[in-house]
Amino acid sequence: MNKYLLVINAGSSSIKFTIYQTDTSYELIADVAGQIEGIGGQPSLTVKNPDGVVLINRTLTVDEAPNHRGAITIIRTWLREYFAGGILLAVGHRVVHGGQHYSAPVLINATVLAELETLVPLAPLHQPHNLATIRALLETMPSLPQVACFDTAFHCTQPTVAQRFAIPRRFAEEGIRRYGFHGLSYAYIASILPTLEPTLADARIIVAHLGSGASLCALHRGRSIATTMGFSPLDGLIMGTRCGSIDPGVLLYLMDRHSMDARALEQLLYHQSGLLGVSGISNDMRTLLASDNPHAQEAIELFVYRTGREIGSLAAALGGLDALVFTGGIGEYSAEIRAKVCHQAAWLGLELDDLANEAAATHISTLNSKLSAWIVPADENQMIAHHTLRQVTP
Repeated sequence: MNKYLLVINAGSSSIKFTIYQTDTSYELIADVAGQIEGIGGQPSLTVKNPDGVVLINRTLTVDEAPNHRGAITIIRTWLREYFAGGILLAVGHRVVHGGQHYSAPVLINATVLAELETLVPLAPLHQPHNLATIRALLETMPSLPQVACFDTAFHCTQPTVAQRFAIPRRFAEEGIRRYGFHGLSYAYIASILPTLEPTLADARIIVAHLGSGASLCALHRGRSIATTMGFSPLDGLIMGTRCGSIDPGVLLYLMDRHSMDARALEQLLYHQSGLLGVSGISNDMRTLLASDNPHAQEAIELFVYRTGREIGSLAAALGGLDALVFTGGIGEYSAEIRAKVCHQAAWLGLELDDLANEAAATHISTLNSKLSAWIVPADENQMIAHHTLRQVTP
């Protein structure tokens, strides 16, 4: 009888999911991946096999998926048909915030769910949707094991000095500190690098997760030492619609001069800034690279500049650098941005192999380069599946 795991990554209007089959040796085999988009609006269900063949592409009615609970019902119904007679072992969830206490994946129960609810103010645009799918499954399949895997957990290895803000201690005790995000992506990269080159297991590495959400992480011996995101996913690099690091004085100015309240600032910083705000054209790097508009070029230049500057900062935190790894949608697919970033890092001794970069090879630095450069596709879902399997098997 087939056994399988379900991995869920829930957003505000979508639920992405991946199915992994497992055997008696508990090896994970990716089976299908899909998503429901447009929840609460014009929803649709798409499912593909590992080769990219579309198995289902169906427009849903608003009544079928008015919310995350309805979307989960559709996914569950389709899975029962697809895996007729199979056993669903567990569901693994990407949960953005684990707060100060959750530094590892955890089986979800009522107490855990209640504690995760208290963290909604720390990630108001992400946490509610992560928890909505968990609640939907608890209501309909209460005996099904569910595992929360946290984006913040990987960064709990950072030294205290890397997590602290210079604000009164009472606020730190309340939980205001640097958490870091994209941890599931970084955990996967850290696990796979030694298989590409054994010396990377003990190396000083910066991983550049460049995409609509973007951050860098400094790794030493596979552990997070520092990262560009902080208390929220707003900090650090320029992103698709997020501003990245900004002088807090700017926010005070906007509050005083433009009478902006917290909600108006939230809209500005999360949805109207970044590549979109600077270019006035798009939050999509592909669109900007294809444009001859000078504002598009300014947005690209600023994105690369900030990335290069933060690489220097993290290299200092590591006390040197042995490798630079690109991942994420931009990092994996844009040879032009990789080349620009590597040029910014030339002072560290990085020499790019232009042909390897254009071909999107795994190893893209020259043999004479003082540090190596790599492209490693992100696979957060596989990391979640491994975490989930370890929680529910002997």
